[in-house]
Amino acid sequence: MAWWDIQPQGVQGQLRTVGAHAEDLGNALSSLLADLQEAAQSAGTAVPGSQALTPQYGPVAGGSTLKGPTGVSPLAQTSTGPVAAALSEYATRRQNDFKAMADRCQAACLGAAKATSEYVQGDLEAAQNAQNAARSVQLDALKDFGGKQR
Repeated sequence: MAWWDIQPQGVQGQLRTVGAHAEDLGNALSSLLADLQEAAQSAGTAVPGSQALTPQYGPVAGGSTLKGPTGVSPLAQTSTGPVAAALSEYATRRQNDFKAMADRCQAACLGAAKATSEYVQGDLEAAQNAQNAARSVQLDALKDFGGKQR
């Protein structure tokens, strides 16, 4: 890198904009997960009516044979339908992607802020290190604003 020409006020404005979009993304992901959970609960099961409950027979915890008002054990498990299972599998497989999105947003913001701060202080090597840490999503290095990434 031969030279830099950074306008800290411009960076600050962009960080505010990106921060607002990152917050929107976080809210959207939270809504998505809540909606998936609600959809899974509402999807029902692959078996009709009362067959969805699997009663437990014999003694349960404590050695008693507890039965609820319907004659079914209160520890009966509800069957999971194929739609709920598919939604759960989707959320599980996308969990790392969602975390990666959040980590990358955080790394970009922290890296830009740290690099700009170091630039203002005249430490171009530390600014370059902050950029590299942001590029490789090294959040721990970026969160330590006092030390230098080497």
